[in-house]
Amino acid sequence: MEGQASPAGESRTPRAPPVLFRGPVEPLVFLANFALVLQGPVTTQYLWHRFSADLGYNGTRDRGNCGNHSVDPRMKEVETLTSHWTLYMNVGGFLVDIFSSTLLGAWSDQVGRRPLLVLASLGLLLQAVVSIFVVQLQLHVGYFVLGRILCAFLGDFNGLLAASFASVADVSSNHSRTFRMALLEACIGVAGMLASLLGGHWLRAQGYANPFWLALALLIVMTLYAAFCFGETLKEPKSTRLFTLRHHRSIVHLYLSPAPEKSRKHLALYSLAFFLVITVHFGAQDILTIYELSTPLCWDSRLIGYGSAAQQLPYLTSLLGLRLLQCCLADTWVAEIGLTFNILGLVVFAFATITALMFTGYGLLFLSLVITPIIRAKLSKLVGESEQGALFSAVACVSSLAMLAASGIFNSLYPATLNFMKGFPFLLGAGLLFIPAILIGMLERDHPHSEFQNIS
Repeated sequence: MEGQASPAGESRTPRAPPVLFRGPVEPLVFLANFALVLQGPVTTQYLWHRFSADLGYNGTRDRGNCGNHSVDPRMKEVETLTSHWTLYMNVGGFLVDIFSSTLLGAWSDQVGRRPLLVLASLGLLLQAVVSIFVVQLQLHVGYFVLGRILCAFLGDFNGLLAASFASVADVSSNHSRTFRMALLEACIGVAGMLASLLGGHWLRAQGYANPFWLALALLIVMTLYAAFCFGETLKEPKSTRLFTLRHHRSIVHLYLSPAPEKSRKHLALYSLAFFLVITVHFGAQDILTIYELSTPLCWDSRLIGYGSAAQQLPYLTSLLGLRLLQCCLADTWVAEIGLTFNILGLVVFAFATITALMFTGYGLLFLSLVITPIIRAKLSKLVGESEQGALFSAVACVSSLAMLAASGIFNSLYPATLNFMKGFPFLLGAGLLFIPAILIGMLERDHPHSEFQNIS
């Protein structure tokens, strides 16, 4: 992918592979998230199955025994091991992703978005291959961590998102950018919802291996699309070295280089708000499957699939809600409404002891995902056209740090609070969301008139 600079230091346009047609970036995001969501709950349930077999726990998650509060201590040990290995996978991947996504995202401002999209697609494909080997050959579950690290080294899903959102920023106007960002996130949600429904039924019918094989096939298609069908959106791509500190310095300059003080302050505070929202979102997501598998809910793979689908549905409902609310409200107030419903949903999760309450919590999250596209669009408008890749790689870095914090906090806190309140991590998440609500409100009060330019 990497070009060579000429002796005179001049940049040359890199030779790109032939493009069959100029396709948009949305199919890449759809296929990537479909494959990831198909694998995620299946991986968690596979870990549960493996640890249950190792410990001689025969899976007494029978719904008829859910009222029995004398819980088998082996079930608690299975829960703890599953939670901890989920943490190991996430920490291993995110530590690598912090450096790779920032490097590759800023690099895409020079060479174009396609090289990063191809690399990230290859990384996701490689992770699926490793997972297949683990399931088919009954390898040690530590190989899941290896696959996660290899994927992160090539950009991971965060790198793919950085290039995708930068691509949308390349071709959208300030007026339409918020909705375009939300549309891209809706692709994530629709893919996740469909994959969740399919994964639950398929796992119940045919076991663990086949969902991974389907994910591999989709990722092969996705890689080919990125290489030969995606239409490059950067106007003038140039050859430049990949391994240079200049790319990381461009990230630092976003926050520290001379510029109007208000813009840099907004950049920092919106990034902090984004960090907290992502931390709560992925922290809750990490423990939801374990929470639903264990007593008193004791969900089977079918209900896990429905729950995962309900978890993805807000991507679509938030898109529709954003479109409607933008007709009469500024983006800031739409974000505040979304945060309110997010808080309410997490509080319901914390006290849910029956299936109906869990799905009530999912229902309250219907506007919870309007927040991230609004923040992404606001951040995008604070930097120049030539800094979009660097910006979204910084956002990817913030996202990686947030997911690392989420894994560390929620996957460690969940086993520690099993004895006195299983739902306590959800209450913590609800409390943390008050901070971005306050930050976004402060920024709106500081600069109230800019938002009304974005009402569609």
